[in-house]
Amino acid sequence: MKFNPELSVNQKIELPFKSSVSLYLKREDLIHPIISGNKYRKLKYNIAYAEKHNHDTLLTFGGAFSNHIAAVAEAGRVFGLKTIGVIRGEELHDKIDNNPTLKFAQSCGMEFKFVSREAFRLKSTQSFFEKIKKEYGDFYLIPEGGTNDLAVKGCEEILTEADSDFNYICASVGTGGTLSGIINKSNNSQQVLGFSALKGNFLNEDISKFAKQDNWQLLTDFHFGGYAKINTDLVTFINSFKKQTNIALDPVYTGKMMFGVFDLIQRDFFKPNSKILVIHTGGLQGIVGMNKRLKQKQQQLIL
Repeated sequence: MKFNPELSVNQKIELPFKSSVSLYLKREDLIHPIISGNKYRKLKYNIAYAEKHNHDTLLTFGGAFSNHIAAVAEAGRVFGLKTIGVIRGEELHDKIDNNPTLKFAQSCGMEFKFVSREAFRLKSTQSFFEKIKKEYGDFYLIPEGGTNDLAVKGCEEILTEADSDFNYICASVGTGGTLSGIINKSNNSQQVLGFSALKGNFLNEDISKFAKQDNWQLLTDFHFGGYAKINTDLVTFINSFKKQTNIALDPVYTGKMMFGVFDLIQRDFFKPNSKILVIHTGGLQGIVGMNKRLKQKQQQLIL
């Protein structure tokens, strides 16, 4: 399937409760089934750069259920590039067949290097880089989550002139690259809200490295316990939203963000009669893996 950014339309969401605000969802998830949403935006200029400079191998980092790992693997298949994934958790080396994300990435041709969590934390150090370079030779390095200057440049294309009349722009946040691009393209009169999928306030500093305006705020009350942590309330909300709109949300990013948006609307956080645009950043491949975990715990599954 080819990439089709023109499918990223703003779809109105009818609220299941009374409010004067209007809510729209930008369907970035429709660009591509795997390289969708912000993954397409982040990889667009990175792959163009890699090809221009004659790199035939992409190397990146991620966890066992990473949307980024799946997207890079698929991009390698589509563009004819070799891909290497440095995966957090050396115990996963013999569990690929039981992991939907890793199994898919492997089917795309991605080669894995499994490292301990301690070693993974050192991935940004010069010594780690030199060790990887010695093992794999020449490659184009894409950071975990895909965020760098070229990724932010791609994410600046999420907003268009047609979005200038929205009062608020909302997006989920993992590494800060997507939100930074949105901030840079937004109008001064718009308020950009980032919904952190991670516990803590450290992302403020990461976003500030790339953001060129100060019309943004990072909200940290909707992480549900931390990265990839969920509960029954979140699953119930995601399923209710899908039944109402026929739009799937992922449990790590967009589900938590939309839960937060609904909560803030009901608490009158937004000014009356405001227009709110929420960015659907894709990542739906992660639902299968999350459902495996939920099934093992005999808990409610995501539709």
